[in-house]
Amino acid sequence: MSTATAPTTLNPSIIGQAEKHHTAVLTRALAGTTLDEKQWIVLNQALAAGEPVDPSAHIARIAAMTQWARTEVETAVNALLASALLATTPHGLLEPADTGKAVVSKVRAESGAIVAAAYGEVPADDLATAARVLATITTRMAQELAHA
Repeated sequence: MSTATAPTTLNPSIIGQAEKHHTAVLTRALAGTTLDEKQWIVLNQALAAGEPVDPSAHIARIAAMTQWARTEVETAVNALLASALLATTPHGLLEPADTGKAVVSKVRAESGAIVAAAYGEVPADDLATAARVLATITTRMAQELAHA
């Protein structure tokens, strides 16, 4: 009978598994809403901005952050506008509508509890190290993708 041991080094498989589990948690929290992952990220990031955002700049930022095509992000923005979760200000900026804010609050609460419990098992110093490592890897991969 063999026992599984923890991996000894960070690798794409470990990162991929963590990402898939994060996505599964988000999918569970999105159940019962009209949102898909793209719409969630567009709406959540609009709220996280703390102020109305320029549509073009928001779309470009989300596309760069996620590596999605700009048209995919535009489609998500349009769906959020059509469902009245995202609104346009009189100055043409985007901001979450009250209903959008309520959905974000619900999803964050549901997914946040699971994420907090998982992350709570890891010492703060290890989380800080992991954040630095993953940020460095992501930056380097973005640089490589920009050259392709």
